[in-house]
Formats: sequence, C-alpha cells, structure tokens
Amino acid sequence: MQVNGEYPEWLVKYLEREDFRPDATEEDFQALREGTVDYIGFSYYASNAVQYDEQSGYAFKPDGKQLAENPYLPKTEWGWTVDPLGLRFALDWLTDRYHKPLFIVENGLGAVDHVEDDGSVHDPYRVDYLRQHVQAMIDAVRLDGVNLMGYTPWGCIDLVAASTGQMSKRYGFIYVDVDDEAKVALRGHGRIRSTGTSRSSKPTGATLLTSSNGILEGA
Repeated sequence: MQVNGEYPEWLVKYLEREDFRPDATEEDFQALREGTVDYIGFSYYASNAVQYDEQSGYAFKPDGKQLAENPYLPKTEWGWTVDPLGLRFALDWLTDRYHKPLFIVENGLGAVDHVEDDGSVHDPYRVDYLRQHVQAMIDAVRLDGVNLMGYTPWGCIDLVAASTGQMSKRYGFIYVDVDDEAKVALRGHGRIRSTGTSRSSKPTGATLLTSSNGILEGA
C-alpha cells in the first residue's frame, strides 16, 4: 500500500470475507495514491516456515498459527533461525515486487555473551552471523541487481531486547555492564566486544573497538 498507493487485492478480499469495514473516504484513498514512499526500509533477523492447513491452505492467518519449525536451519538460544540466504531471498523478492531502493535498518544476532577475567568478550558466533549476512547482501547486489542503499546492524551497544525485555539477550558490538535486573557491574576498566580474536580491555576506562583494519578508540 505504501509503495503502490492502494490496498492490495488480497487484503481487500480478506477484509470483505471477515466483514471488516474500514472507515475510509475518497480523500483518504487519494492521499494514499499521492503519498507513496521513495524507498523500502525493513528489518531482518530470521526466516520462518509455514505449514499447509486443510481449511485455508497457505492463506494468510493473522494469529500466526501457520508457522512451522524448519529443521534444516541452525537456531539461536532464543529459537530464531540463522538464515543468511533468506535475507538474499527477501532482498530479491522485494526488488522484483516493488522496484524500489532497499534499506536494511535492523539485522543482528541476540546471544548470551560471557566476560572473561581480563574483561574481554569473545563472540565469534556473532562475527559469523554478520559475515554471512553481509555476504548475502553482496551477492544480492552484485549478482541479482538489488539496489541496496544502506545497512544498519542492531545494535552498536547492548540494550534491552524489545522482543523479550532482557538485557542478557545481547546484540551490540560494545558490551554494557547491566544485567536483567538493571544492576550495573562497576569495574575499573572498559569493556570490549570481540571480533573473533583475543583482546584485552584498557584500564583507563575507554572503550576499545578493534578490527582487521586497525583500532578505533573512544571515550
């Protein structure tokens, strides 16, 4: 609707079947036609599988009961599938359907991270996740012709996971010393997030971010 400026036909039929009557005027429909978007921004973390239902087939169900387990994909500690090929498929599908530039506004891996005695955090699982998904983006752009205008991972620092309300479900490149009860672990040195290599924290309280390209230092 935001791209084409009108309700899709399947949704119109769905509203009719369910006897939903949206309170919309011709002026509303005109505003939809004139207010289409310039690009599509979307979040991608995982893929889902659906199962056939005897009554409705593969038809849309707002309660999500058609979702099924996919035994062919690895899962995170919270049961989310890890499917970089699904990201490429999503980019291709959105391009074929809407022909708009795309922007991935969220993408990341939620996991329990452990701080070593020296203050380092080693998270090669997150590095692998991001590397695989970045490669999927590269393939979509170079091989499939997708117009991908930007990418922002979730997130730069640890924060409360919106899906579970937990701090222990961490996404960030920078470790934040707060637990699920909002207790802060006060320490005499900063924390770092590993990129798959062994590193140590800096005793001055600054945060070190290292990569294969060098070191970035910040307060």
